[in-house]
Amino acid sequence: MDRPASAPCERLIKAAKKLSRQCDQLCFADPVTHVYNPLNYAWKAHRAYLSMASASTEVVFLGMNPGPWGMAQTGVPFGEIDAVKNWLGIDVPVSKPDNEHPKRPIEGFQCTRSEVSGRRLWGLMQSRFGKPNAFLKQHFILNYCPLVFMESSARNRTPDKLPVDERKPLDDVCDQHLQTVLQILEPKHVVGVGAYAEQCLARALEQIGNQERKSPIQISRVLHPSPASPAANRGWAEQAEKQLCDAGIWS
Repeated sequence: MDRPASAPCERLIKAAKKLSRQCDQLCFADPVTHVYNPLNYAWKAHRAYLSMASASTEVVFLGMNPGPWGMAQTGVPFGEIDAVKNWLGIDVPVSKPDNEHPKRPIEGFQCTRSEVSGRRLWGLMQSRFGKPNAFLKQHFILNYCPLVFMESSARNRTPDKLPVDERKPLDDVCDQHLQTVLQILEPKHVVGVGAYAEQCLARALEQIGNQERKSPIQISRVLHPSPASPAANRGWAEQAEKQLCDAGIWS
């Protein structure tokens, strides 16, 4: 007799472990001096988050990679500490990366800094849905790349700024993981949080043959909530909500 299909969360956890192992095998050179992999040192929190995934997920939001005061601390995508701890209800011990930058300490849920992008994104979900279960019933938030890259000064370096010979192997494993996640969750809509994530989604769907599906997955994009974006500092939540409504994702 065939074994029953595993629940989505179990398959997501297995895929995340594989991604973590693959990323640990990659090498990065100057100006990158420190690489954090929260799928390792914050695995308990990340696993707890993946365990919340629903079999009825219809909308997947995708970001680029962890922020130093968000997922780097909590293991949750866009993981602003207050939102993860007090809204999602995840509060577990977080250890340390092997090579910790003194200016970017990992303090886990004891960290007093706030990730603005995560506060804005999760704040929108909290204000619209009220309870986390109401949001997670049909939505899930992910990151394309699980790694944090820093230079000697502690300056953040995003994956798109890596040289081609380093970015290509990273893209290969992250693309493969993203395809796996989309095949597990089978959403109706995927939303890039920013242009880079939208491009990653388009590439993944092309590789898994989105056009061959009876109902192709719709790709949309929302403005990235980073405070580095002047547009995002002018009422990001209102703009993002309008974009989602215009795309037919929300009403």
